[in-house]
Amino acid sequence: MDLSYQKLLDQYPFLSFLTYGGNEYIGIIQNLDDVITSVYDFGLLKTPDQKRLYLELGEIWWWESNRLIPINIFLKSDWGVFRPTLKTFNSKDVELKYGPALSLKESAQKRSKRRSITLVRRIV
Repeated sequence: MDLSYQKLLDQYPFLSFLTYGGNEYIGIIQNLDDVITSVYDFGLLKTPDQKRLYLELGEIWWWESNRLIPINIFLKSDWGVFRPTLKTFNSKDVELKYGPALSLKESAQKRSKRRSITLVRRIV
């Protein structure tokens, strides 16, 4: 792993580092499940302004959300400029080396089932 990548990962806890097909990627994972992995690739950003905005919005998402909803849903139109950096991979070939991974499947399973209790009054 590149030293600059390690510095970014240490400074920004919402970034993840993964490998796919012999290539390394760093970014924010939108969803990681059994079939596909979607990540907003930080390496595709060209200008320092884009990188700064990406990291600022990532911090907002990380510290102000419950981290169970993807960044693109939480930030909606603000995050739309990073749509071209979204990469989708086959999960069986992805190896997550470092960082958090959001899974919509897991968050749906973690929801507790609500119980319905009906009180019946006995007339004696």
